[in-house]
Amino acid sequence: NIDIFNTLTKDLKDHPDREQELKSLQTKLHELSQQQLQSMTSKGILEQRIKDCDELETKAKEKTSAIMVFQEEKSIYDELIVAFGKSGVQALIIESSIPSLQDDTNELLAKLTANQMSITLETQRERKTKQGEPIETLEIKIGDDLGTRSYDTFSGGESFRVNFSLRIALSKLLARRAGAPLPILFIDEGFGTQDSTGRERLLEAIKSIESEFEKIFVITHIEDLKEAFPVRIEVTKNENGSSYVVV
Repeated sequence: NIDIFNTLTKDLKDHPDREQELKSLQTKLHELSQQQLQSMTSKGILEQRIKDCDELETKAKEKTSAIMVFQEEKSIYDELIVAFGKSGVQALIIESSIPSLQDDTNELLAKLTANQMSITLETQRERKTKQGEPIETLEIKIGDDLGTRSYDTFSGGESFRVNFSLRIALSKLLARRAGAPLPILFIDEGFGTQDSTGRERLLEAIKSIESEFEKIFVITHIEDLKEAFPVRIEVTKNENGSSYVVV
């Protein structure tokens, strides 16, 4: 070993440029070591990024699957919105109910007006622009000897007859749909808007439907109508409150 060292030492003395070359190589080695360290650091960072990308890809696939599920659910809800919206099931129910509601109303209204009035129920009307789908609505068109007019153009007495007929018809319709009896009918006032002929016809209409109800209660303040009903509950108000008697 000593001989080798001596040989190398002598060789360095004989070739001084080798020492400079060695220093240069050592410097280069140090630089390469630094580059290797940086490369290893960069490699670790890139490997972590690849791992993060893999995790993100997995999450993206999960989110995509979840989105597809939500889209399917949304399509179901969209269909339900249409089905239960104003143009869906309820519109079909109304459309199917209108004919019987209209017929029952007109049957009773004919008795109240000596066949002088009838109604038509319209569920659609055109837009003013004449473009697009018709507007969903429910309009009551009333016909009499002067023609067909809007509900709000009739007098209070005439409107009451239409209201009375419509409410009775609607009650019958709801009872039929519920599959339940309609045992009791309450009629609260309304007679005051009628002339004597109108009152007589209204009483006749009540008589004509009394077989369809177990009880019909008519509430009125008109004394002349008392004798028209076989059983009365007369309510009297005094300073101590109200009292009643069944006659």
